[in-house]
Amino acid sequence: MSFWKKPALVAVSALTAFAVSACGVTSGASDEPKQPKQPSVLELLASDLKGSLLKTAETTDKTDSVTVTMTGTMGGEKISMQGVLDLGDPLKAEMKMTDAKGDTTTVRMIGAVIFAEIPAENRTGTGGKRWMKMDLTGLSKMAGTDFTKQFEDADPVKQVKTLLAIDGTTVVGQETVNGVPTVHYTVTTPVATYLKQIDARRRDATEQTLATQGVKELKVDLWVDEQYRPRRAGLVMGTMGDMVIDYTDYDKAVAIETPPPAETTDLAEMLEGLTTTR
Repeated sequence: MSFWKKPALVAVSALTAFAVSACGVTSGASDEPKQPKQPSVLELLASDLKGSLLKTAETTDKTDSVTVTMTGTMGGEKISMQGVLDLGDPLKAEMKMTDAKGDTTTVRMIGAVIFAEIPAENRTGTGGKRWMKMDLTGLSKMAGTDFTKQFEDADPVKQVKTLLAIDGTTVVGQETVNGVPTVHYTVTTPVATYLKQIDARRRDATEQTLATQGVKELKVDLWVDEQYRPRRAGLVMGTMGDMVIDYTDYDKAVAIETPPPAETTDLAEMLEGLTTTR
């Protein structure tokens, strides 16, 4: 909001208020009743927790797109992703993923399907095709982990609704995130409660992974700005991993397209072919 982003206006307002008080006040009390001071948005965010989260959910539901930066660890491996989310139906994402070695991979998600860009030097085995198509559910079962979770957790709408659905959310206080004033919310919840917020089709795989890693509870954090928009989200999953997601550039125009079939090879078909030839 302008109060935080335009300090010059604040200075002008302060000078104006001083001039009015110097020239307009006479001796004796005014007959006009004093108006109660209206709380700031930050004060409302801190005091009216549920109402503020409901308004944040409503605002975020109307968001068309957002830029995200994700950092953290998963299964002992460092994770770094930067990209954009198209929050329409279906959810779309285009992210650049950087591994522990510094190698980057461009990944697109269109609904329930992921397309991973194949490095140019590795395209001989795919007939020169640029993209590998992967069914997220099938990939999760094959690898023993839920890859969809990383993209689900990036959705700011999901983050807000998770806090609304879980009892015990509290306010940590006012904090600045990337130069933007926010209010920080947090909650620690048992795995069983958290699992209720996950898509039913992926719940079993996620539950199995968390159980294998010995995760008993999860910690969810959210930072909301004065326009009732998430600016940062955090998730700690015991020893399994952690994730911090920063949100910027709300409603910036994005175009995330499904790669052309001529440039795409299907992982499931490749695996089926390998099985058939054995």
